[in-house]
Amino acid sequence: MDVCVLGAGIVGLACAYELDRQGAQVTVVDRATPGAGASGGNGAQLSYSYVQPLADGSIWGQLPKLFLSSDSPLKFRPQWDLAQWRWGLAFLQACNAQASSRTTAKLLDLAALSRAGLDRMRAAHQPDCDFSSTGKLVLYPHAKAFAAAQKQMDLQRALGSEQSALSAQESCELEPSLAAYRQNIAGAIYTASECAVDCLKLCQELERILRARGVRFLLGKPVTTLETRQQRIVAARTDTHTIEASQFVLALGSESPRLARSVGVRLPVYPIKGYSITLDIAQVWAHAAPRINVTDIARKVVFARIGSRLRVAGMAELVGHNLLVRPKAIESLQHSTRALFPTLEVGNADLPWTGLRPATPTGLPIVGVPQGGPHNLVVNTGHGALGLTLAFGTAQQVAQQLLKTPAP
Repeated sequence: MDVCVLGAGIVGLACAYELDRQGAQVTVVDRATPGAGASGGNGAQLSYSYVQPLADGSIWGQLPKLFLSSDSPLKFRPQWDLAQWRWGLAFLQACNAQASSRTTAKLLDLAALSRAGLDRMRAAHQPDCDFSSTGKLVLYPHAKAFAAAQKQMDLQRALGSEQSALSAQESCELEPSLAAYRQNIAGAIYTASECAVDCLKLCQELERILRARGVRFLLGKPVTTLETRQQRIVAARTDTHTIEASQFVLALGSESPRLARSVGVRLPVYPIKGYSITLDIAQVWAHAAPRINVTDIARKVVFARIGSRLRVAGMAELVGHNLLVRPKAIESLQHSTRALFPTLEVGNADLPWTGLRPATPTGLPIVGVPQGGPHNLVVNTGHGALGLTLAFGTAQQVAQQLLKTPAP
């Protein structure tokens, strides 16, 4: 079977890898280089066991801050965009405990599948991608938030996750670089099995591996048209190329809805904008940076060690397809870094980065043949902030649907 994968982010490349592994002939098409979109500067954390959806009951109490505060890490800025309002209303509908619990269970199952897929790929190819498995601490600022987190931990534990609730003292003993921030920690959830990886390097390594295996790449060529005939796609067209295939996978992240609309499919996916900086941790600063992955819930900022660098990422803005880097957002990430790790030098960051995470209202990605769409189109998008975590899981789901064979 010949398959055209539209998208060379981590989701599309994981699909290409899994399809090729199971015997398909694969072509990957993208307007840019692998990992150049939302994959390039993401938070780097592989959150296999801590997957609480953004849509939960706590959002209702945050609504005034979402609309009015200039420094909120979560922002909603209304646009003249029906898709944004439609998405926002569906998101609020999903902000309840029952929906959040259902989504958590499904995400944990998918994350376990994804962990197995990435581990299998790493064992087979040993990619150079700064993979680490030092665990993760999620910090909570006050007792009420920590109590709610422990309830979520109990839910996830019942579903197979192994996590521990720690005091501020225990957290700082586990991660000494947090000592100066101790008074801001009411408690933390620790997951020893969590990992991190440089997603951009992983994408580049996947391209290298796939090219060596015979996968064809057509890069720098945005798909302008999907040519259909009798409810099937017969070709994807760029301005210079026509790519024919028997099956097509749509994995273009936040750009997926645009192309889907051209074949009569509406996808409930909207971009959530995030930012990151990457600090070069010289040997003299290494002790000042966290060894364990850290997520500060109050600031909505994550910290992940990737090789000799520290990735600092955060923010969740519903502002449309705007890719401008806001200086205040970068200053906020720098301020958060200084607050948690005051002896760490933050003046040597790489170029500030922003990207658009493709999110569904519930937090569950969309995987499968869309209702009313072409019969040979499989959609794989809507992973939100968990694209890196879930990529190899949804890739296996796509391969099973297209090739009708169970993944080993």
